[in-house]
Amino acid sequence: MKKLILTTGALTLTLLASATMAAVAPAEAARLGDTLTPIGAEKAGNAAGTIPAWTGGLAVDAGSVNADGFVADPFPQDTPKFVITAQNYEQYQENLAPGQIAMLKRYPDTYRLPVYETRRTAAMPSSIYEAAARNATQTKLVRGGNGLENFNTAIAFPVPKDGLEVIWNHITRYRGGSARRVVAQATPQVNGDYSLVKFVDEVVYTNTLKDFDPAKHGNILFYFKQQVTEPSRLAGNVLLVHETLDQVKEPRMAWIYNAGQRRVRRAPQVAYDGPGTAADGLRTADNLDMFNGAPDRYDWKLIGKKELYIPYNAYRLDSPTVKYDDIIQAGHINQDLTRYELHRVWEVEATLKKGERHIYGKRHFFIDEDTWQAAVIDHYDGRGTLWRVAEAHAQQFYNVQVPLYSMETLYDLVSGRYLVMGMKNEEKNPYTYNYEANSNQYTPAALRNSGVR
Repeated sequence: MKKLILTTGALTLTLLASATMAAVAPAEAARLGDTLTPIGAEKAGNAAGTIPAWTGGLAVDAGSVNADGFVADPFPQDTPKFVITAQNYEQYQENLAPGQIAMLKRYPDTYRLPVYETRRTAAMPSSIYEAAARNATQTKLVRGGNGLENFNTAIAFPVPKDGLEVIWNHITRYRGGSARRVVAQATPQVNGDYSLVKFVDEVVYTNTLKDFDPAKHGNILFYFKQQVTEPSRLAGNVLLVHETLDQVKEPRMAWIYNAGQRRVRRAPQVAYDGPGTAADGLRTADNLDMFNGAPDRYDWKLIGKKELYIPYNAYRLDSPTVKYDDIIQAGHINQDLTRYELHRVWEVEATLKKGERHIYGKRHFFIDEDTWQAAVIDHYDGRGTLWRVAEAHAQQFYNVQVPLYSMETLYDLVSGRYLVMGMKNEEKNPYTYNYEANSNQYTPAALRNSGVR
């Protein structure tokens, strides 16, 4: 796969020093594939035996795949070992995030965590392992940590040294390369009533473009296009994003096509705490994909690693036999369809910098070591009060060797409402991997044609 190379201007001596420290020595990088997995997780299990060793993840033929691309549950006989509830959570609280405890207290009769045997299913193509190994000794932070230099394909810092590098791993993690998906989103009322919004999303990494040119696309990580197809009042609206690797040097560029007005407009609000698309005010722009965009408004502190019960191997929740009505309930999704497992996570705290603006004064991240996906993020308001709790229900799409979210949830503890996005249970052929495209499909001029109803 071709390299994405960023070029930067002159740096101060301080930035040069910090950039040099970002890449690790060859001897330390040699741990990848030895004591560490090829992307940097601890290969060994834990001392208690409740987390097994990683042995390569699921094979590509771990289960069947139906005509619409849904993968079968490779563990159909698994049953919960125990269920964490509001009545018994105290005996498990060392392995729970504050937001999970808050949800148990907020919904004591319905919110629960069914805990299953831990299965370390993550696996990726060998090309990704090779890219991570190269990045370990070559990729550097630039511009105060808000951009990357010499980055290759995925997973910028497989042996991270601080919280910012961990967050960059989430941002640059492997998600299957270029893809097209059809998904649904809901923002239920307090009583559970909801209406669906459906999207067609395209994510195209520039190094997979048919017309890829490093000189032209060097600072662009990927193009993102999102078209609303339902309901009819929103159908035809399209969002286009050029996601940059260094968003301080070259901020994210975004445009919106409004089908009613038939106009394309710049959309600078599609960043940070700008409102999320058709989210009824329940998420910010940077809540999508659990967290996205420039990290420059926060100070990032690496707390360390811990063992946490996180959503994992969500095959039952993602099943095509499950309907949206089965998932969406008052207060939260149907927790009986979920699966939690004990995994090691990287714990990172993000605190809003002095003089910067964001509705979240602090964010508390818990990032799965085997995939670099954020699993749980707690969001605090400017007064330091826990406000919103995000959980990502992930699974291994073993047929294409891609760890990915089945769906994301964002719970508002104050209003009692929530957002669930990424559902595809009732869609036909919802995912297309290895999606091929040219860069001219992702220009403002091409946007208007995309939005024809």
